[in-house]
Amino acid sequence: MDIEQTIRDYLPNIVHMSLATSKDNKPWVCEVHFAYDEDLNLYFRSLASRRHSQEIAQNPHVAGNIVVQHALDQPVRGVYFEGEACLLTSGEEQLKAAQYIEERLEKGESLLEEAKNGGHQFYKISVTTFYLFDSVESKPSQKYVLPWGK
Repeated sequence: MDIEQTIRDYLPNIVHMSLATSKDNKPWVCEVHFAYDEDLNLYFRSLASRRHSQEIAQNPHVAGNIVVQHALDQPVRGVYFEGEACLLTSGEEQLKAAQYIEERLEKGESLLEEAKNGGHQFYKISVTTFYLFDSVESKPSQKYVLPWGK
């Protein structure tokens, strides 16, 4: 199985991911809509006042998963990741993030204008490791590890 290609084929089918952050050894998880680039960096928007945004400001190490809900009798596939998240300030990276998000999530309004006016800000996750759990092609189920960081 080509793990990277399987992940690339899987991501377009899902628009939300679970994002885990931590502060003072207390974990937190939330759901965010996401986009990605050709290097599989992940992008999302959030208000700076949200708990996960505040925790990222203090501890950039994050983890998460991207999965399709399934019934008990269906084969399972899920993408998990670890990486570092950062707030994107104005500039080229913020512009790219806005474009990825606008294209993928079909947002019509100007996301950059909203960010400038204190609204949802742009975040980037630089993935260090992907994990693929698969029972679609793998019998028995397998967990694959793909070190990343392009």
